[in-house]
Amino acid sequence: MARTALLAGVALLFSACQATENPEPNGMARFAADPVFCAGHDLPEPMTYTAQGTPVSFPTPDGKTGRGYRSDPVSGEDAVLLVFHEWWGLNDHIRRETDRLADSLDITVLALDLYDGKVAATRAEASNLMQNARPDRLKAIIQGAIRLIGPKPRIGTIGWCFGGSWSLQASILAANQGAACVMYYGMPVEQEDELAPLAAPVLGLFASRDGWITMEVVLNFAEKCHVMGKDFRYFFFDAEHAFANPTSPRFNEPAAREAQAKALTFLREHLRLPGR
Repeated sequence: MARTALLAGVALLFSACQATENPEPNGMARFAADPVFCAGHDLPEPMTYTAQGTPVSFPTPDGKTGRGYRSDPVSGEDAVLLVFHEWWGLNDHIRRETDRLADSLDITVLALDLYDGKVAATRAEASNLMQNARPDRLKAIIQGAIRLIGPKPRIGTIGWCFGGSWSLQASILAANQGAACVMYYGMPVEQEDELAPLAAPVLGLFASRDGWITMEVVLNFAEKCHVMGKDFRYFFFDAEHAFANPTSPRFNEPAAREAQAKALTFLREHLRLPGR
């Protein structure tokens, strides 16, 4: 009886997380159809958060509208940080993190909505959203945000998991305006020539017990950065994938605190911000 129930549960998870129609799975999206990956993302714990920032919208070069959440500091430097959400979407956890980063760094922080207004409440929904997030649309959203920022501010990027991959992509798209990139346990680009426009130094924060973004993946990327003359530094923490998300049962507070300190120090240094 117990074995039958277990098999039924695995089958249900497989059907929920199976591949959808997106013909271009890339970055973290390739893992979204993996039932083990889906099962490794526990449902976020419920939270109630009163946002300090405001919604924002902007035109994108594909003729559509991009959306996000913007948090502005009291004063601020001539720099903007772009935030990229996990596979759940731009939820209250990401809004809270956006506000925290704005307060900590004293700069404008803009969280981009890569799902165009959709937020997942279940693993199946998150799997489908991540698989069907088209790279051309995501790049258009990022390009629209860069146009919104304007040509003068220094641009930093930060993201987790799915958003970690797109933090790197955004810094590549920002080219010489990019000043700092932080990627938490996201899949890096795989072709050396993709790195050619990248000007920003990259900080990678990874989990030693991550079954997808493994040490081999990271070391391969480090070699590509070396060949292309790019600044990539990285750290591994004794933790699991999603260790930095406080709403996840996999949250590892000591690792998250250490990673956060490294991220803030890195961003202050390369965005040329005063210490606080």
